[in-house]
Amino acid sequence: MAISLSKTFLSINYQLVNHHVLPSEKCCLVSFSGQKHHLGRTKSVEFSTRPPMIPRVLSKKSESSSSIINELEGERKAKEEEEDIAAGKEEERRVADVWREIHGQDDWVGMLDPMDPLLRSELIRYGEMAQACYDAFDFDPFSKYCGSCKFRRRQFFDSLGMAHHGYMISRYLFATSNINLPNFFKKSRFSKVWSRNANWIGYIAVSNDEMSKTLGRRDITIAWRGTVTHLEWIADLMDFLKPIPFSKIPCPDSKVKVETGFLHLYTDKDVTCRFCKFSAREQILTDVKKLLELYQDEEISITITGHSLGSALAILSAYDIVETGLNVLKDGRAVPVSVLSFSGPRVGNVRFKKRIEALGVKVLRVVNVHDLVPKSPGLFFNEKLPPILMKLAERLPWSYSHVGVELELDHKNSPFLKQTRDLIGAHNLEAHLHLVDGYHGKVHMFELTSGRDPSLVNKGSDFLKDDCLVPPYWRQDENKGLVRNKDGRWMQPERPKLEDHPEDIHHHLKQLGLASEHQKFISQSSSN
Repeated sequence: MAISLSKTFLSINYQLVNHHVLPSEKCCLVSFSGQKHHLGRTKSVEFSTRPPMIPRVLSKKSESSSSIINELEGERKAKEEEEDIAAGKEEERRVADVWREIHGQDDWVGMLDPMDPLLRSELIRYGEMAQACYDAFDFDPFSKYCGSCKFRRRQFFDSLGMAHHGYMISRYLFATSNINLPNFFKKSRFSKVWSRNANWIGYIAVSNDEMSKTLGRRDITIAWRGTVTHLEWIADLMDFLKPIPFSKIPCPDSKVKVETGFLHLYTDKDVTCRFCKFSAREQILTDVKKLLELYQDEEISITITGHSLGSALAILSAYDIVETGLNVLKDGRAVPVSVLSFSGPRVGNVRFKKRIEALGVKVLRVVNVHDLVPKSPGLFFNEKLPPILMKLAERLPWSYSHVGVELELDHKNSPFLKQTRDLIGAHNLEAHLHLVDGYHGKVHMFELTSGRDPSLVNKGSDFLKDDCLVPPYWRQDENKGLVRNKDGRWMQPERPKLEDHPEDIHHHLKQLGLASEHQKFISQSSSN
């Protein structure tokens, strides 16, 4: 551990008070401690945001201040040696040894305050996999590929500089844009487009052999795209609960309900579109089934992540996987299913909360206390009401309840972020990952630990303080994606043809008992 003079002076001034030696100025400290990270090893840097403290003796004592300082310096070195020993023991803990606890086996009891270092690093890693959905998505309405993924499946992580994550994309996920969520779906202004009715909404990936060894199991990850800039999609929500069985999702309790818009986005399809002729639900279930069969002789986990609207889809798909019994292998083992979500809204009613938790789905929700999205829907009738009032409001179509465990963060604790009411910034996923990186507990000082660059916060926002010297919205495609052709003209390059669905999807639909339902839907659509 690097020697920190700031900590020394803070300790000295605190204890000199007891010897009637007081500082002339208060000091506010921000600390960065370096740990090994894929961006490189960072050095320990600590600075004061106010002028340095100068001890000022107010009364004479038999013991000189210099002797006190020497004594305190000795105590500080002894403490740092103890911390170094503790850090060495911490490094011996491996994700492979405690992955079930990180995955929520014990509902993260004792891991959030203080923050468990391995849990923090895993939260950031899965958060980056959710962020990849934004970084790879074509938002440009002047692109004929608007609404699609910029990269081919096999080059996805390499194209984003994320090869070190150690995952392989199994398939892309698509949804029909023919539902009432205009601020979620993006469409090109051009007439010649890749698809008129589909949007790319995420992917399914599986850890490779090397990463699986590090993780202690084969990890199947589902990452859902959310909403990165506009919050108007909240108003798009019908704010009306609908029974899950109405959407053909099996559930023994007809009173289990979820928000109508989320349910439509997850289950709707358009048989006239080759990308969304299968619903997102069908795409998820068939691919997860295939992967579970492929790795059935190994230790497996299913981890679902998403931000914003993607968080709601993560929770809904996790519920579906377990409710259908898809996570139960042939030998009877139940594959653990967990959701690590960021800035997500409420999804369903109290019955949904009770049902998903009874099924053993573990949900850890990371939220910023100043973000509006986690407070919606169910602004008035929600889990914060006394139980007796929630019981009375249970039948109302707008009574919602959050599920799982919440990790509440506050962007005002970070010295890098603007202390404003910027709703877009408070909702930004990169800002959430920055807050996770610096969070150590409710009463602990904000201290960045992973070496993750704070500049990433402004990649798609204007949330960093100006003195950080990082321009807002700095991530841009060079020349708006235009390239010069051999004739010297600027034009949009052609992209490789997007893959839609694997050839064996019908086989897995049949095994899941969904083939007849899918065929019935096609017949009804044709007759209409």
